[in-house]
Amino acid sequence: MPDKTISTENGERITVFIVDDHDVVRKGLRFYLSAHPDIAIVGEAGDTQTAIAGVTELVPDVVLMDLVLPLRPGTQPSDQGGVQATRQIRQNSPRTQIVVLTSYAQDELIFSAIKAGALSYLLKDADAQTVLHAIHAASRGEAILHPRIARRLMAEVSTPGPIQDPAADLTEREMEVLQLIAQGQSNAEIAAKLFVTERTVKAHVSNLLSKLHLSDRTQAAIYAWREGLIEKAASS
Repeated sequence: MPDKTISTENGERITVFIVDDHDVVRKGLRFYLSAHPDIAIVGEAGDTQTAIAGVTELVPDVVLMDLVLPLRPGTQPSDQGGVQATRQIRQNSPRTQIVVLTSYAQDELIFSAIKAGALSYLLKDADAQTVLHAIHAASRGEAILHPRIARRLMAEVSTPGPIQDPAADLTEREMEVLQLIAQGQSNAEIAAKLFVTERTVKAHVSNLLSKLHLSDRTQAAIYAWREGLIEKAASS
């Protein structure tokens, strides 16, 4: 059994668990990611049941999650396998972040995965560097949500928030940060663009999430796209 705590001279590495029902995909991801000294692959699974048990035991930082998976070993793949695994893993191990990596972009799967607790959503045509970037971002609690996926999500997220106009309480700088989050930028990228420190950006993110009654950056991105804040920024 792999160690739960893996360190290097520069500190702890990002621990990753791979979930995909295709052995060749798991081997390819393991081969690529293992070449990076700050990444440690701690386990893998090809079905929902094994994934939940493995992640609950190992508590990795990040899970790469396919969505169409057999519910149990030896059964046929189900389009609910990855969603069920995501939901249960987030309940069992809240510190573990889920990065969806799948071939499927159907609205129902996208929306179900995000509602179940997935932080990021990537398609398998993403290049290797994008996957690596998503893992690093997830380890910091930052989402990688492609604008095309965000636009699909906002069509589903149609109910208003808990207050009439929560964005009215945002400061001008908090609004800027929200728009940049929706464009997929990390805290470091936002800090560089706004000429502030990452610590300041984190404070703005915390404040805007609180004001909007949202729990994470993914929900903030969906909110910004749904409310047309990106279009407003582009036209101003």
